[in-house]
Amino acid sequence: MSLKIDRGLFKYDFIDHHAILCVSVDADIKDIRKRYLQIARRLHPDSSAMTTATEKQLASELLSKLVNPAYEKLTGERSRTEYIVVLSQMGKRLVQESASVELNTDLARQLAAAPNIDHLYKTTIAKIAETQYESLQQSIQVISQVSELNLVYLMRSAGKAFAVPPPSAKPTSNSGTSQPNTPAAPPPPPPPVKEDSVAEQYIRRAQSLIDKNQFAQAKVELQDALKLEPKSSRCHSLIGLVYLKQNQLKMAKIHFDNALKLDPNDQVATTWKPKIEKALGQQSSGSKVTSPPNTGTKQPDKSGGGGLFGGLFGGKKK
Repeated sequence: MSLKIDRGLFKYDFIDHHAILCVSVDADIKDIRKRYLQIARRLHPDSSAMTTATEKQLASELLSKLVNPAYEKLTGERSRTEYIVVLSQMGKRLVQESASVELNTDLARQLAAAPNIDHLYKTTIAKIAETQYESLQQSIQVISQVSELNLVYLMRSAGKAFAVPPPSAKPTSNSGTSQPNTPAAPPPPPPPVKEDSVAEQYIRRAQSLIDKNQFAQAKVELQDALKLEPKSSRCHSLIGLVYLKQNQLKMAKIHFDNALKLDPNDQVATTWKPKIEKALGQQSSGSKVTSPPNTGTKQPDKSGGGGLFGGLFGGKKK
Protein backbone atom coordinates (compact mmCIF):
# COMPACT_ATOMS: atom_id res chain seq x y z
CA MET A 1 0.00 0.00 0.00
CA SER A 2 1.36 3.42 -0.98
CA LEU A 3 1.60 6.00 1.80
CA LYS A 4 1.69 8.88 -0.67
CA ILE A 5 -0.87 11.62 0.03
CA ASP A 6 -1.66 14.27 -2.57
CA ARG A 7 -4.75 16.07 -1.28
CA GLY A 8 -5.35 18.87 1.17
CA LEU A 9 -2.20 20.55 2.42
CA PHE A 10 -0.12 17.64 1.11
CA LYS A 11 -0.92 18.84 -2.40
CA TYR A 12 1.23 21.91 -1.74
CA ASP A 13 4.39 19.97 -0.80
CA PHE A 14 3.57 20.31 2.88
CA ILE A 15 3.44 17.39 5.32
CA ASP A 16 0.28 17.87 7.38
CA HIS A 17 1.27 16.30 10.69
CA HIS A 18 -1.96 17.45 12.31
CA ALA A 19 -3.95 15.46 9.76
CA ILE A 20 -1.85 12.34 10.38
CA LEU A 21 -2.72 12.51 14.09
CA CYS A 22 -6.22 13.87 13.39
CA VAL A 23 -5.95 16.82 15.77
CA SER A 24 -6.95 20.41 15.08
CA VAL A 25 -4.22 22.76 13.87
CA ASP A 26 -4.39 24.66 17.18
CA ALA A 27 -4.22 21.56 19.41
CA ASP A 28 -1.93 21.89 22.42
CA ILE A 29 0.84 19.45 23.31
CA LYS A 30 -1.28 17.70 25.95
CA ASP A 31 -3.99 16.85 23.42
CA ILE A 32 -1.40 15.84 20.82
CA ARG A 33 0.28 13.46 23.26
CA LYS A 34 -3.06 11.96 24.29
CA ARG A 35 -4.02 11.41 20.67
CA TYR A 36 -0.65 9.90 19.79
CA LEU A 37 -0.93 7.34 22.58
CA GLN A 38 -4.38 6.31 21.30
CA ILE A 39 -3.03 5.77 17.79
CA ALA A 40 0.15 4.04 18.97
CA ARG A 41 -1.87 1.52 20.98
CA ARG A 42 -4.01 0.84 17.93
CA LEU A 43 -1.09 0.41 15.53
CA HIS A 44 1.34 -1.43 17.77
CA PRO A 45 2.26 -4.80 16.20
CA ASP A 46 1.18 -6.60 19.36
CA SER A 47 -2.27 -5.03 19.30
CA SER A 48 -5.07 -7.57 19.49
CA ALA A 49 -6.74 -5.76 16.59
CA MET A 50 -4.05 -7.01 14.22
CA THR A 51 -4.95 -10.48 13.02
CA THR A 52 -2.82 -10.99 9.89
CA ALA A 53 0.80 -10.45 8.94
CA THR A 54 -0.29 -7.98 6.26
CA GLU A 55 -2.16 -5.86 8.78
CA LYS A 56 0.76 -5.89 11.18
CA GLN A 57 3.14 -4.83 8.41
CA LEU A 58 0.87 -1.99 7.32
CA ALA A 59 0.32 -0.85 10.91
CA SER A 60 4.07 -0.84 11.50
CA GLU A 61 4.65 1.30 8.39
CA LEU A 62 1.95 3.79 9.32
CA LEU A 63 3.37 4.08 12.82
CA SER A 64 7.04 4.41 11.86
CA LYS A 65 6.73 6.46 8.66
CA LEU A 66 3.81 8.77 9.46
CA VAL A 67 2.61 8.76 13.06
CA ASN A 68 5.92 8.78 14.97
CA PRO A 69 7.47 11.55 12.80
CA ALA A 70 4.30 13.62 13.17
CA TYR A 71 4.38 13.27 16.95
CA GLU A 72 8.06 14.19 17.13
CA LYS A 73 7.55 17.25 14.93
CA LEU A 74 4.58 18.54 16.91
CA THR A 75 6.02 17.99 20.39
CA GLY A 76 9.65 19.01 19.93
CA GLU A 77 9.95 22.60 21.16
CA ARG A 78 12.06 23.91 18.28
CA SER A 79 10.54 21.79 15.53
CA ARG A 80 7.00 22.65 16.65
CA THR A 81 7.75 26.41 16.58
CA GLU A 82 9.22 26.19 13.09
CA TYR A 83 6.31 24.06 11.89
CA ILE A 84 3.66 26.47 13.22
CA VAL A 85 5.39 29.37 11.46
CA VAL A 86 5.37 27.49 8.16
CA LEU A 87 1.74 26.49 8.74
CA SER A 88 0.78 30.14 9.21
CA GLN A 89 2.59 31.09 6.00
CA MET A 90 0.81 28.25 4.23
CA GLY A 91 -2.56 29.75 5.22
CA LYS A 92 -1.61 33.13 3.71
CA ARG A 93 -0.33 31.44 0.56
CA LEU A 94 -3.59 29.55 0.14
CA VAL A 95 -5.60 32.76 0.44
CA GLN A 96 -3.60 34.24 -2.45
CA GLU A 97 -4.19 31.09 -4.51
CA SER A 98 -7.83 30.62 -3.47
CA ALA A 99 -9.09 30.63 -7.07
CA SER A 100 -7.20 27.42 -7.76
CA VAL A 101 -8.06 25.64 -4.50
CA GLU A 102 -9.98 22.46 -5.17
CA LEU A 103 -12.01 20.59 -2.57
CA ASN A 104 -12.88 16.93 -3.07
CA THR A 105 -15.05 16.09 -0.06
CA ASP A 106 -18.51 17.23 1.00
CA LEU A 107 -17.26 17.89 4.53
CA ALA A 108 -14.64 20.33 3.25
CA ARG A 109 -17.24 22.09 1.09
CA GLN A 110 -19.60 22.42 4.04
CA LEU A 111 -16.81 23.79 6.20
CA ALA A 112 -15.93 26.35 3.53
CA ALA A 113 -19.44 27.80 3.74
CA ALA A 114 -20.20 27.21 7.42
CA PRO A 115 -21.02 30.31 9.51
CA ASN A 116 -19.58 28.80 12.71
CA ILE A 117 -16.24 27.60 11.42
CA ASP A 118 -14.57 26.77 14.75
CA HIS A 119 -17.39 24.62 16.11
CA LEU A 120 -17.96 22.57 12.96
CA TYR A 121 -14.22 22.15 12.31
CA LYS A 122 -13.32 20.88 15.77
CA THR A 123 -16.32 18.63 16.22
CA THR A 124 -15.77 17.11 12.77
CA ILE A 125 -12.08 16.46 13.51
CA ALA A 126 -12.98 14.84 16.84
CA LYS A 127 -15.59 12.63 15.17
CA ILE A 128 -13.21 11.44 12.45
CA ALA A 129 -10.52 10.70 15.05
CA GLU A 130 -12.76 8.07 16.65
CA THR A 131 -12.37 5.76 13.64
CA GLN A 132 -9.35 7.15 11.79
CA TYR A 133 -7.20 4.00 11.98
CA GLU A 134 -9.91 1.35 12.36
CA SER A 135 -9.59 0.43 8.69
CA LEU A 136 -5.88 0.55 7.88
CA GLN A 137 -6.55 0.29 4.16
CA GLN A 138 -8.63 3.48 4.33
CA SER A 139 -6.30 5.42 6.63
CA ILE A 140 -4.56 7.38 3.86
CA GLN A 141 -7.93 8.53 2.49
CA VAL A 142 -8.97 9.62 5.97
CA ILE A 143 -5.75 11.60 6.43
CA SER A 144 -6.41 13.26 3.06
CA GLN A 145 -9.91 14.19 4.16
CA VAL A 146 -8.66 15.70 7.43
CA SER A 147 -5.98 17.64 5.58
CA GLU A 148 -8.65 19.20 3.36
CA LEU A 149 -10.47 20.33 6.50
CA ASN A 150 -7.23 21.82 7.81
CA LEU A 151 -6.72 23.62 4.50
CA VAL A 152 -10.18 25.18 4.65
CA TYR A 153 -9.76 26.14 8.31
CA LEU A 154 -6.44 27.89 7.63
CA MET A 155 -7.97 29.88 4.79
CA ARG A 156 -11.03 30.86 6.80
CA SER A 157 -8.87 31.77 9.80
CA ALA A 158 -6.84 34.06 7.56
CA GLY A 159 -10.05 35.92 6.85
CA LYS A 160 -10.81 34.44 3.46
CA ALA A 161 -14.39 33.39 2.86
CA PHE A 162 -14.39 31.66 -0.49
CA ALA A 163 -17.05 30.18 -2.71
CA VAL A 164 -16.69 26.57 -3.73
CA PRO A 165 -17.39 26.06 -7.42
CA PRO A 166 -20.22 23.57 -8.05
CA PRO A 167 -19.38 20.26 -9.69
CA SER A 168 -19.15 20.43 -13.47
CA ALA A 169 -22.52 19.85 -15.09
CA LYS A 170 -22.78 16.88 -17.39
CA PRO A 171 -23.75 17.83 -20.96
CA THR A 172 -27.19 16.73 -22.05
CA SER A 173 -28.17 15.95 -25.59
CA ASN A 174 -31.41 17.48 -26.81
CA SER A 175 -32.77 16.39 -30.20
CA GLY A 176 -33.60 19.08 -32.71
CA THR A 177 -34.32 22.34 -30.93
CA SER A 178 -31.71 24.51 -29.29
CA GLN A 179 -32.30 25.70 -25.78
CA PRO A 180 -32.14 29.38 -24.80
CA ASN A 181 -29.15 30.53 -22.79
CA THR A 182 -30.89 30.30 -19.46
CA PRO A 183 -28.47 30.12 -16.55
CA ALA A 184 -28.59 26.78 -14.83
CA ALA A 185 -30.12 26.75 -11.38
CA PRO A 186 -27.48 26.41 -8.66
CA PRO A 187 -27.35 23.03 -6.98
CA PRO A 188 -29.15 22.86 -3.64
CA PRO A 189 -26.87 23.37 -0.64
CA PRO A 190 -25.78 20.20 1.13
CA PRO A 191 -27.74 19.38 4.26
CA PRO A 192 -26.07 20.65 7.42
CA VAL A 193 -23.99 18.12 9.28
CA LYS A 194 -25.27 17.58 12.77
CA GLU A 195 -22.24 16.76 14.86
CA ASP A 196 -22.02 16.25 18.59
CA SER A 197 -19.95 18.88 20.31
CA VAL A 198 -16.90 17.67 22.22
CA ALA A 199 -18.69 18.51 25.48
CA GLU A 200 -21.67 16.43 24.36
CA GLN A 201 -19.36 13.47 23.81
CA TYR A 202 -18.06 13.85 27.39
CA ILE A 203 -21.63 14.01 28.69
CA ARG A 204 -22.65 10.92 26.72
CA ARG A 205 -19.72 8.93 28.12
CA ALA A 206 -20.54 10.18 31.61
CA GLN A 207 -24.15 9.04 31.29
CA SER A 208 -22.94 5.59 30.28
CA LEU A 209 -20.60 5.48 33.30
CA ILE A 210 -23.41 6.59 35.65
CA ASP A 211 -25.56 3.75 34.35
CA LYS A 212 -22.73 1.40 35.32
CA ASN A 213 -22.36 2.99 38.79
CA GLN A 214 -18.86 4.19 37.87
CA PHE A 215 -19.32 7.58 39.48
CA ALA A 216 -15.70 8.66 39.91
CA GLN A 217 -14.97 8.23 36.20
CA ALA A 218 -18.27 9.92 35.31
CA LYS A 219 -17.33 12.93 37.42
CA VAL A 220 -14.05 13.35 35.53
CA GLU A 221 -15.88 13.32 32.19
CA LEU A 222 -18.42 15.87 33.40
CA GLN A 223 -15.75 18.16 34.84
CA ASP A 224 -14.08 18.19 31.43
CA ALA A 225 -17.43 18.93 29.79
CA LEU A 226 -18.05 21.87 32.14
CA LYS A 227 -14.73 23.40 31.15
CA LEU A 228 -16.00 23.51 27.58
CA GLU A 229 -19.63 24.38 28.27
CA PRO A 230 -19.97 25.91 31.76
CA LYS A 231 -23.56 26.94 31.01
CA SER A 232 -24.86 23.46 30.22
CA SER A 233 -27.76 22.75 32.57
CA ARG A 234 -27.67 19.07 31.67
CA CYS A 235 -24.02 18.82 32.62
CA HIS A 236 -24.64 20.53 35.96
CA SER A 237 -27.59 18.29 36.77
CA LEU A 238 -25.65 15.11 35.90
CA ILE A 239 -22.63 16.05 37.97
CA GLY A 240 -25.03 16.97 40.76
CA LEU A 241 -26.45 13.46 40.49
CA VAL A 242 -22.94 12.00 40.64
CA TYR A 243 -22.17 13.95 43.81
CA LEU A 244 -25.48 12.78 45.23
CA LYS A 245 -24.61 9.16 44.46
CA GLN A 246 -21.27 9.72 46.23
CA ASN A 247 -23.17 11.13 49.23
CA GLN A 248 -21.68 14.63 48.81
CA LEU A 249 -24.96 16.40 49.35
CA LYS A 250 -23.72 19.99 49.54
CA MET A 251 -21.82 19.72 46.26
CA ALA A 252 -24.84 18.06 44.68
CA LYS A 253 -27.06 20.96 45.78
CA ILE A 254 -24.65 23.54 44.31
CA HIS A 255 -24.79 21.92 40.89
CA PHE A 256 -28.54 21.35 41.00
CA ASP A 257 -28.92 25.06 41.84
CA ASN A 258 -26.74 25.95 38.83
CA ALA A 259 -28.75 23.63 36.58
CA LEU A 260 -32.04 25.25 37.60
CA LYS A 261 -30.66 28.75 37.05
CA LEU A 262 -29.85 27.75 33.48
CA ASP A 263 -32.99 25.67 32.93
CA PRO A 264 -35.78 25.94 35.53
CA ASN A 265 -37.39 22.83 34.05
CA ASP A 266 -34.36 20.54 34.33
CA GLN A 267 -35.98 17.25 35.35
CA VAL A 268 -33.09 15.76 37.34
CA ALA A 269 -32.49 18.93 39.33
CA THR A 270 -36.18 19.55 40.06
CA THR A 271 -36.55 15.96 41.25
CA TRP A 272 -33.59 15.82 43.59
CA LYS A 273 -33.00 19.35 44.90
CA PRO A 274 -36.00 19.37 47.31
CA LYS A 275 -34.99 15.97 48.69
CA ILE A 276 -31.42 17.13 49.25
CA GLU A 277 -32.58 20.31 50.99
CA LYS A 278 -34.79 18.23 53.26
CA ALA A 279 -31.94 15.81 54.00
CA LEU A 280 -29.49 18.64 54.72
CA GLY A 281 -32.05 20.24 57.01
CA GLN A 282 -32.47 16.98 58.94
CA GLN A 283 -28.71 16.55 59.08
CA SER A 284 -28.22 20.06 60.43
CA SER A 285 -31.01 19.62 62.93
CA GLY A 286 -29.60 16.30 64.11
CA SER A 287 -26.11 17.69 64.56
CA LYS A 288 -27.36 20.30 67.02
CA VAL A 289 -28.89 17.62 69.18
CA THR A 290 -26.22 14.98 69.08
CA SER A 291 -22.99 17.00 69.00
CA PRO A 292 -21.31 17.50 72.39
CA PRO A 293 -21.50 21.12 73.49
CA ASN A 294 -18.57 23.43 72.83
CA THR A 295 -16.57 20.86 70.86
CA GLY A 296 -16.23 23.07 67.80
CA THR A 297 -16.58 20.02 65.54
CA LYS A 298 -18.98 19.58 62.67
CA GLN A 299 -20.72 16.46 61.56
CA PRO A 300 -19.32 15.11 58.27
CA ASP A 301 -21.50 15.54 55.19
CA LYS A 302 -22.20 11.86 54.79
CA SER A 303 -24.15 9.01 56.26
CA GLY A 304 -24.33 5.28 56.08
CA GLY A 305 -26.56 3.21 53.88
CA GLY A 306 -29.39 3.37 56.38
CA GLY A 307 -29.08 7.12 57.09
CA LEU A 308 -29.86 10.15 54.98
CA PHE A 309 -28.31 8.77 51.81
CA GLY A 310 -30.13 5.50 52.18
CA GLY A 311 -33.34 7.42 52.75
CA LEU A 312 -32.86 9.45 49.59
CA PHE A 313 -32.38 6.43 47.36
CA GLY A 314 -34.65 4.07 49.25
CA GLY A 315 -32.00 1.48 50.00
CA LYS A 316 -28.42 0.85 50.88
CA LYS A 317 -25.66 2.78 49.13
CA LYS A 318 -24.11 0.75 46.39
